[in-house]
Amino acid sequence: MGNNAEPLERLIEQFNQFPGVGRKGATRMAYQVLSMQPAQAMELAKAIQDAHTRLHRCRICMNYTEQDTCKVCSSAKRDRSMICVVESPRDIVSFERTREYNGMYHVLHGLISPMDGVTADQLCVKELLARLTDGTVQEVIMATNPTVEGEATAMYLAKLIKPLGVRVSRLAYGLPVGSSLEYADETTLFRAFTGRDEL
Repeated sequence: MGNNAEPLERLIEQFNQFPGVGRKGATRMAYQVLSMQPAQAMELAKAIQDAHTRLHRCRICMNYTEQDTCKVCSSAKRDRSMICVVESPRDIVSFERTREYNGMYHVLHGLISPMDGVTADQLCVKELLARLTDGTVQEVIMATNPTVEGEATAMYLAKLIKPLGVRVSRLAYGLPVGSSLEYADETTLFRAFTGRDEL
């Protein structure tokens, strides 16, 4: 606890719980909050409270929304024959920035990770499978991260979905734009070769 007053230490501990935020970063954020005008600090507290009390999961895709269904699921302009499966609501923001994808989404809210005690039952898998029963969806695109957990989750879901007669695809892997071949690992180079396109 050091020399910090107890309320300050509690604030640091709360920020320290965020992924990727160490003790130094948490301390910086805590002091930043303390330097705010009281009205600013109350606005921050209200924004956190509102996010927790007013947002919930969309009944269709599991993204966060204030309404019964999110904006994507409510839109008549979206292609309902495709579902892009992502780990987190943040991933939807990334796809939407490209303005290239016009299908639907499904948020798993995590990945299968036995090391961390996360099983498929703790993810939004049942909700995904329920969306595939009426024959509308023709393709499910696995857009989980290219990690061990992401691959395992994609393979697990593919085994469940393929017997339903729905096409399952995976995002292509390759070399990032602006990168150098000498710094690419073997797996990335192999995926880039196998996923190459004709010019």
